[in-house]
Amino acid sequence: MALNPRTPSGPIEKRWDNAKFEMKLVNPANKRKYNVLVVGSGLAGGSAAATLAELGYNVKCFCFQDSPRRAHSIAAQGGINAAKNYQNDGDSIYRLFYDTVKGGDFRARESNVYRLAQISVNIIDQAVAQGVPFAREYGGTLANRSFGGAQVSRTFYARGQTGQQLLLGAYQALERQIDAGRVKMFPRTEMLDLIVIDGKARGIITRNLVSGQIDIHMADAVLLATGGYGNVFYLSTNAKGSNVTAGWRAYKRGAFFGNPCFTQIHPTCIPVSGDYQSKLTLMSESLRNDGRIWVPKKQGDTRPPQQIPEAERDYYLERIYPSFGNLVPRDVASRAAKRMCDEGQGVGNTGLGVYLDFGASIERLGQQAISERYGNLFEMYERITGESPYKTPMRIFPAVHYTMGGLWVDYHLMSTIPGLFVLGEANFSDHGANRLGASALMQGLADGYFVIPYTLGNYLASNPLDKVAGDHPSAQAAKEEVEARVRTLLSIKGRRTVDSFHRELGKLMWDHCGMARNKTALDGAAEKIRALKGEFWQNVNVLGESSDLNQSLEKAGRVADFLELGELMCIDAADRNESCGGHFREEYQTLEGEAMRDDANFSYAAAWEYTGEGKPAALHKEPLTFEYVKPSQRSYK
Repeated sequence: MALNPRTPSGPIEKRWDNAKFEMKLVNPANKRKYNVLVVGSGLAGGSAAATLAELGYNVKCFCFQDSPRRAHSIAAQGGINAAKNYQNDGDSIYRLFYDTVKGGDFRARESNVYRLAQISVNIIDQAVAQGVPFAREYGGTLANRSFGGAQVSRTFYARGQTGQQLLLGAYQALERQIDAGRVKMFPRTEMLDLIVIDGKARGIITRNLVSGQIDIHMADAVLLATGGYGNVFYLSTNAKGSNVTAGWRAYKRGAFFGNPCFTQIHPTCIPVSGDYQSKLTLMSESLRNDGRIWVPKKQGDTRPPQQIPEAERDYYLERIYPSFGNLVPRDVASRAAKRMCDEGQGVGNTGLGVYLDFGASIERLGQQAISERYGNLFEMYERITGESPYKTPMRIFPAVHYTMGGLWVDYHLMSTIPGLFVLGEANFSDHGANRLGASALMQGLADGYFVIPYTLGNYLASNPLDKVAGDHPSAQAAKEEVEARVRTLLSIKGRRTVDSFHRELGKLMWDHCGMARNKTALDGAAEKIRALKGEFWQNVNVLGESSDLNQSLEKAGRVADFLELGELMCIDAADRNESCGGHFREEYQTLEGEAMRDDANFSYAAAWEYTGEGKPAALHKEPLTFEYVKPSQRSYK
């Protein structure tokens, strides 16, 4: 199958406007005739459901949380990028576009990234109109701060809870449509399969997580906005419920999976504290504005940080990358921290940590100013560690955070299954091999508020669809497959818990497909994951029944999908014989230890096709062409 990204022609700054004009429209009176399913209620899903309902479509919105307000978007802390240039410091739409393509190590589609930069300015206006309480300067204008990978201040923020405030804005809009009867909300409901009829996405199979009831929902189009798959590593900054199941079910129905090995390691996470820790806590990248990162110059120096004089501290990011300093992109900062710890300069009980120090900023600006910017983050850190960042430096270490890979989509955000659209982190489209900080919220809201209303309308207007009901043979077959899978999981009655399999998978992934990778380790990990998957289906113990609330069953289904995804991630990483962004192959690096790309052979998006149980996935390649940004060796020095 040839991949068609449907990239518009013409000057890049006019492509989105021209594409919108050329798209077919649905008459306002006809929109109420169409039914749309939105899976996920975070920033991408919530904004899409609210916007489409406002336009007149009949929308069903599904989330496995008890409320849309609990979507994982709420955990985003630091901010949202937009090319407003309020600081008059040289920012522009083109510079945001350039920084994003460069930050992703030239592995993203230019047209999508430029559209994202264009739309960014509209997102801020929309959010302000909704009442999102962005930080403001003394004169009342919106404040900005810097994030990694940029030399301008373009990040709008609401202290350390930007995601929560933006989600509340989308939630208000969604609740308004629920009240108007144009959105029907299905909380505590998980999508377990996709219904494909005549090659088009026409519905989903869901399970009510409280009653256990399995239902069929039919529609004219399906939108997946189900977030990322970082929990394949078990320990990550994601909420424990975050999973890949909706996307993986779609993959096994024919949606190609793009760049699965492109995962992001975030440099500012609270270090692991024990073998049985269940998740990790992120400290916002915004802290790198006023915090300085350092380690002791002397290996094995275990003195408290206050006892280490300035001359014996190595501010290694400032030393290695003088132009960007502590604000280098996440992949660069993460690998540098790992290097320091590997060389014996790490801090903390395990030696897997570096200091993030606010002493100089507190001395320069005063504690009150720092508290106003980061107070809730400092409080969170102190509650978890028992240490006050006002008095002693934070200890941080890289951890799995975001996934740049996801279902492959074209410029219209449509997957290889017509009628199946994928929004936000669930798709692969905008960030290449490394996402710049504060761009996740930007992408989710751009997709939901401003892109999907046009592209969905064009699809519906261009594809006359017969009405289908839940008694269609394809729908019934999908439901029976889901029911059989649930029965199988409950019938195994093995001797290992679901969590034990997940933890073992996570360690394999982190050790062999984490911050550093090599061919031998990746091939070995794929083989071990295949064996672990075989044992899972023979020896897992899923407690309880299917006819009521059963979190053991929920986790089992998700871990089964993670096992299959983990294998594909290792295969994808082994196949990409280069280093780029968050994908760092030890065999491919410069003399200075930086990622070394191979543009001649790997300037493409990898799209993997499911070919059947037990058969190897088929690789399809979307060539990436660069007309406006010339690929070069990234330098932040």
